[in-house]
Amino acid sequence: MNISNDIKLDFNDVLIKPKKSSLKSRSEVNLIREFHFPNTDQIWKGIPIIASNMDTIGTISMYNSLKKFNILTCFHKFLNEYPDNNGNLYSISIGILEKDYEKLKSLYIKSPEKCNIICIDVANGYMTELILFCQRVRELIPSAIIIAGNVVTSEATIDLILNGKVDIVKVGIGSGSVCTTRTQTGVGMPQLSAIIECSEAAHKVGGYIISDGGITNPGDASKAFGAGADFIMIGSILAGHKECEGKIITENNKKYIEFYGMSSINAMEKYYGGVNDYRSGEGKIVKIEYKGNVENTIKDLLGGIRSTLTYTNSKNIYDLPKNTYFYRVNNILNHIYN
Repeated sequence: MNISNDIKLDFNDVLIKPKKSSLKSRSEVNLIREFHFPNTDQIWKGIPIIASNMDTIGTISMYNSLKKFNILTCFHKFLNEYPDNNGNLYSISIGILEKDYEKLKSLYIKSPEKCNIICIDVANGYMTELILFCQRVRELIPSAIIIAGNVVTSEATIDLILNGKVDIVKVGIGSGSVCTTRTQTGVGMPQLSAIIECSEAAHKVGGYIISDGGITNPGDASKAFGAGADFIMIGSILAGHKECEGKIITENNKKYIEFYGMSSINAMEKYYGGVNDYRSGEGKIVKIEYKGNVENTIKDLLGGIRSTLTYTNSKNIYDLPKNTYFYRVNNILNHIYN
């Protein structure tokens, strides 16, 4: 048994220090980034925010709304029909079973342009099988931008990029709002520290990371970018909107939409016919009050990030990490009217 005495931090443990800024307005900052990848010649350009590949979030309707903002949608694993991939603004998702490989291969033969970005998604990114599967996908589609995860440590990040031939590593275990992995397993790392550790490792070998989970507001998104995340993946912020596909419930004349983790009992019953005897659910189901169109939420998110950039004299998201100094704090909000 070993214990690290380093304190690991989450978004609520820090605030960003403001600094003297030459920027006069939020309109002066640029949220678009351009990426060149270590294992493909593809170039991706857009706002580096990704709708999570949860079945209620990573939907065709969400994609149709978010593509107007140059934001990515990561479709959920159980989608079988995909739209034209104009602008490279969506990623397909697969697991690491043989049927996932065959599904990808069939799609690639039929519509190769729909396989430009591939997310190989498992809860436990430390399995050797994930590395081997990523290698097979790289061999099948050498030009693809490959995303894989999830992990929270530098060693696993480097392993996926160098040995798995992955371009972007998905970082986060147990940080999602409807994920219960940490309470069920005791495994994980607070998300801010995971970003710092994994982004530093990825950048050393020419790769990138996605911060997946734990982002509940625009300030969290800015902290993730400031800590070194190249992309952020959001789920709960997008939950409850018209573009989601959760079950709609009406209570006391109010509409709610169900939102649940993809390792929850609810998801396993829906897609796998139940929970195997050797495992337990690692997610929960909640009701989100109906929010209407996602457009207003996205504008609020982007406005908050732009404001962070002006507070830190950062002309773009790429500049934010070098201008970010975190204070450790014991409270970030005044709760008198909460």
